[in-house]
Amino acid sequence: MSDTNFVDYVKICCRTGKGGAGSMHFHRDKFTAMGGPDGGNGGRGGHIILKGNKQLWTLIHLKYRKHIIAEEGTGGTSSNSSGKQGKDEILEVPLGTIARDAETGEIECEITEDGQEIILVAGGRGGLGNANFKSSTLQSPRYAQPGEPGKMEWKILELKVLADVGLVGFPNAGKSTLLSVVSAAKPEIANYPFTTLVPNLGIVKYRDYKSFVMADIPGIIEGAHEGKGIGLRFLRHIERNSTLLFMISCDTNDIIEEYKILLNELKQFNPQLIDKKRLLAITKSDLMDEELEEEMRKDLNKRMKGKNKIPFIFISSATGKNIMQLKDMLWEQLN
Repeated sequence: MSDTNFVDYVKICCRTGKGGAGSMHFHRDKFTAMGGPDGGNGGRGGHIILKGNKQLWTLIHLKYRKHIIAEEGTGGTSSNSSGKQGKDEILEVPLGTIARDAETGEIECEITEDGQEIILVAGGRGGLGNANFKSSTLQSPRYAQPGEPGKMEWKILELKVLADVGLVGFPNAGKSTLLSVVSAAKPEIANYPFTTLVPNLGIVKYRDYKSFVMADIPGIIEGAHEGKGIGLRFLRHIERNSTLLFMISCDTNDIIEEYKILLNELKQFNPQLIDKKRLLAITKSDLMDEELEEEMRKDLNKRMKGKNKIPFIFISSATGKNIMQLKDMLWEQLN
């Protein structure tokens, strides 16, 4: 997905259809001069519906479609004939899409399954015809209901990427490189910060034809939860990941301190993220010899205590070092 094609936020105006009016009619034909009421009901107005589509990865198809208008229902007619329902407007969205009320910001629904349908805004109900009001004491009701008006509401659609494993780390930690090695994804890779500007997804093949989905989330920086860098825009994607893989380069001045900063950014954004399963990958370990790696391992085991305790592994995407072992650890956490 290129950054021009990946859209994870749209604001749309939804206008549903007006319900058709009920009919006020009495049966008349050449054999019946004074027949009873036979006015049909009006058809309901069209809904605006969200539908999950696993083939979609972005909301770009809705970016320039600001106004969604559903069809109005038609009025009822004689012979107890109901009016035609207004055509529903079905908006296909990627899995992981949530809908918010634009005014209150309240989450109203979320799409998590392929084919799942949720009415985002309901159309107006059709009015009842006069045949519905006939009773033993009222043989000839001379009234029918008008149709309900449609609604016009502004909604916000946000996409939260659905993935099993989310890669968390500062820019240039090697997240995109790892994704390119373990999957068929081809994220842009370069030696400068914020190379990755959109989340990238890849399917990681595992033993015995098993697989899991990995998401490369654009780099977080200290203060991302306050809007610094581009982290705030993409932190929400981490909320849908089952396991978080923290990635820190071995040439970092203080691995534990950098891990604490990353963890704090997630906590400040959403405290529930701290409850997710975590794993630490120390990247670019091909730059170290065995002696230095052993010293670093001892230091990490000594300093990781209490809440900071986390399984870790030294990897190198360039040489393939411990990549299979990393997959094993991830699979064990996912299952």
